[in-house]
Amino acid sequence: MTTLPLNTCCFLKLVDTGYNRGYTLSMKTAVSVSDELFERAERFAKAARVSRSRLYADALVAYLNEKEAEDVTNTLNEVYSEESSSVDSTLFDMAITSLAKDEWK
Repeated sequence: MTTLPLNTCCFLKLVDTGYNRGYTLSMKTAVSVSDELFERAERFAKAARVSRSRLYADALVAYLNEKEAEDVTNTLNEVYSEESSSVDSTLFDMAITSLAKDEWK
């Protein structure tokens, strides 16, 4: 299998090779979902007035964003789990003194 650089692959999509790639330059794919999930998605897409493709693309983006955020949170938790979370007593005393001087409404 030959792997081409990304810019070459994108360029090849635009070159007329005689092969009908469809009506869009976007990646097409097929996924299998249960009939129940498909019907729910169809109802939602109709109510939201979006295409099925837009609905699935938006759902995938939301899912990936959530998972990537979880990865960041897990990484930060791992990093900070190795550090002490105690506050320096001098800084703590200074913060308490400062708060006492503020007017609270």
